[in-house]
Amino acid sequence: MKKILIVEGNLKEENQQFTNAGIQTHTESLKDSIAYFTKNLEIDVANPSSDPKVFENIKNLKEYDGLIWGGSSLNIYNDTIEIRRQIEFMKESQKKIKKILAICWGMQVAVTAAGGEVRKCQKGTHRGIAHQIQINDNGLKHPLYKNKKNNFNTPAFNFDEVSKVPDNAILLSSNKINKVQGLNFKINECDIWGIQYHPEISYDKMIRLIHFRTERLIEKKAFEDQKEIDNHVQMIEQENQISNKDLRMIELKNWIDYLNENKI
Repeated sequence: MKKILIVEGNLKEENQQFTNAGIQTHTESLKDSIAYFTKNLEIDVANPSSDPKVFENIKNLKEYDGLIWGGSSLNIYNDTIEIRRQIEFMKESQKKIKKILAICWGMQVAVTAAGGEVRKCQKGTHRGIAHQIQINDNGLKHPLYKNKKNNFNTPAFNFDEVSKVPDNAILLSSNKINKVQGLNFKINECDIWGIQYHPEISYDKMIRLIHFRTERLIEKKAFEDQKEIDNHVQMIEQENQISNKDLRMIELKNWIDYLNENKI
């Protein structure tokens, strides 16, 4: 049985607020989505931001066959001690784990740890959904996008974007808001598949997150008012009705298949 590590990107305080509101943490969502495809994985969880002794509690990163690094409400350029802990843990993971799936915030941490850069989005934000992600020629050849439509909508929530990719990185997909939607790069012996969106999170959860963050989203000018939020949620609900769960989450399935390969 393969063994993987899930890294939680949010602070424990944020996760407690999720729990109090009846919303799954991102790690809980990820575990459920993995279980949809396989129950034949041993899974550990780490939270570098909220665990200053994470290197003591996760003693041997080399024992993991793979790592999935999930989303977060943090902004990497804020450079707090909690964010620095995550970057340091990612650097160590890139030295000792051969296969990493880096999702949204996870990709931003992976890119930063490998010498790339992240900034606030210049062309807008994704508020629960990303539209018309186009897979490029490199992406069409990459196992991340096996059996994926070459133009698709997907759950997404991000205010930041990768502005500089690591050396030798290969761009796999883009849309009009984020040039870097899918990315592959290698560092040391680590092969990193990065995505700026959330195949592991349902549209239903994205809608709940919008309602949960209403005041914050209006304050950040992501929405003008409640009426705009209601109209946006209605659009996501319509997308949810036509979305196919297996196709929506196929990137996660493809990475699990890759994890179970004996070669790298």
